[in-house]
Formats: sequence, C-alpha cells, structure tokens
Amino acid sequence: MYMKIKRLIDIILSLIGLLVLSPIYLILIVAIKLDSRGPVLFKQKRVGINKTHFNILKFRTMRIDTPKDTPTHLLENPEQYITNMGKFLRKTSLDELPQIWNIFVGQMSIIGPRPALWNQYDLIAERDKYGANDVPPGLTGWAQINGRDELPIEVKSKLDGEYVERISLWMDIKCFFGTIVSVVKSDGVVEGGTGTTAKKEIASSKESISK
Repeated sequence: MYMKIKRLIDIILSLIGLLVLSPIYLILIVAIKLDSRGPVLFKQKRVGINKTHFNILKFRTMRIDTPKDTPTHLLENPEQYITNMGKFLRKTSLDELPQIWNIFVGQMSIIGPRPALWNQYDLIAERDKYGANDVPPGLTGWAQINGRDELPIEVKSKLDGEYVERISLWMDIKCFFGTIVSVVKSDGVVEGGTGTTAKKEIASSKESISK
C-alpha cells in the first residue's frame, strides 16, 4: 500500500521541483557550457527496479575524454577528469538535479538505494542478498546519509537492505532531511573514493603492525 502512496508523492514533489528549480537549471546550464566543451547533460546506463536498465541523467561534471562506464573511484587520478564547474556541482550535489526527471517518469524514486552502474556486478550481487534490487532506486537513501562514498560495498548494500526492511513514510522522511544535513556538511563525499573508510582502516592496521 505504501509503495503506491510513495509513487504519488514522487510525482507531486518531482513536478514541483521541476517548476520551482527551473531558474537554477538555467543558471547551471549556462555555467557548464561556459566552463568546458561537451553536452550539458550526462547520460549513463544504470540498474533500476528488478535489475532493469535505464539512463540516469546528471549535469556533466567530467571532461568528454573521460573513460566511459567506469565508476569515478576506479579511475586513476579522477581529479584530472573533473571540470572546475564539476567540482562545485559534485560538492553541492547539484549535479544530481536532472534526476528529478527520472523520478517524475517513474524510473527512480526520491528515496531508495542509489542506482548501480550496469557493470557494477559486485554491488548488484551484494544487494541481491538484501532485496535491495527489488525496489525503485533513489535520488538519495539510507546509505547516503550514513557514509556515502566512504562506505565499502558490503556495508553500503547492508544499509540498502535495512532501508528495504524498514521502508515507510517515516523512513523516507528521515532519509530526506538527513540528506539535507549531509549535503550542507558535505559528509562522506570523497572523489574517487568508494570504500575509503575501509581503506583507511586497513592502512591504519598496517601502520600499527609495522610499529
């Protein structure tokens, strides 16, 4: 029952968002075009509900010569590919705004597990353990307010599973306002760093052993 209500909320809020944020869209479009060559929007094949595929929309933050279908954290020195405007968009999460259209047409929800790349087989398989591929992916979610880029895949998938188990209006409200706090504080944003927390722990262990 709640999933039908959730979809109605998505339609109403995404429509309002598209209308209210249109001036910001215009400003960002102009800024992106002035900053670097290439299209304003970036399309990428992602995994949707029940592991179907769709094209997620983002404002382009990287140069047009960036290797395709490669997660940022797997690029060697990802900073070299990110544009000046892109750094601002990523830090403020404004690059995600075009996904409001994905939400409006039903490919995504406002709250849910972040959609994996089509070739992130390890993440997709891990989410299968928790049923996290069986709900609409979200603009933000439980994992995003509990570590974001810093989380290793196993922990991120487990948090996505917790969301699926506890999915409700109250859970979505917690994720929504938690996201606002995280964006303001830029919590967990690490360029090229999915699993950074785990890497730091491993590095610390090695350092302790060497001592």
